[in-house]
Amino acid sequence: MAAAWPSRQAVQETVAAQLLGVLWFVSVTTGPWGAAAIAAAGGEETLKCEDLKLGQYICKDPKINDATQEPVNCTNYTAHVPCFPAPNITCKDFSGNETHFTGNEVGFLKPISCRNVNGYSYKVAVALSLFLGWLGADRFYLGYPALGREIVTREVKGFTHSRGLALFCDTFVVIVLVLWIGKLSD
Repeated sequence: MAAAWPSRQAVQETVAAQLLGVLWFVSVTTGPWGAAAIAAAGGEETLKCEDLKLGQYICKDPKINDATQEPVNCTNYTAHVPCFPAPNITCKDFSGNETHFTGNEVGFLKPISCRNVNGYSYKVAVALSLFLGWLGADRFYLGYPALGREIVTREVKGFTHSRGLALFCDTFVVIVLVLWIGKLSD
């Protein structure tokens, strides 16, 4: 004798029961009484302050060094700025202590990238600017290729439109400067 297929109504009831079970599980684990109750009961660890979402903290602007135009204390292309968790946020601060913040305490130090210009020579940059500035060589040297390309493009367009007058003027200025500097050194 062949096995009997379940009735359509029995299949629908089974599927409905399974769906209700899944919905109940999801609501208990993620709903307001689920995750919050587990966290309040100590079932879940408190979030580290570094893991807060954007908007749950505010960071101060970095202090800029006037000589290098990069953030103060910039090492290995990274500087750290103090960040303050929003009021009524509880998280673990950088020392690992669980703290309830009022908005005035530093919760963590956020790493920011900074452009390290310490490897460039001022004298080389000035020399490139004086002698090859019309080609944007100084901009390429200092790490600004977009500005260097713009200068080269402008010079090429000026050369083609003025039939070489721009190049002649740049060369003339360099020669005059060299002669003038030579007279000063005498």
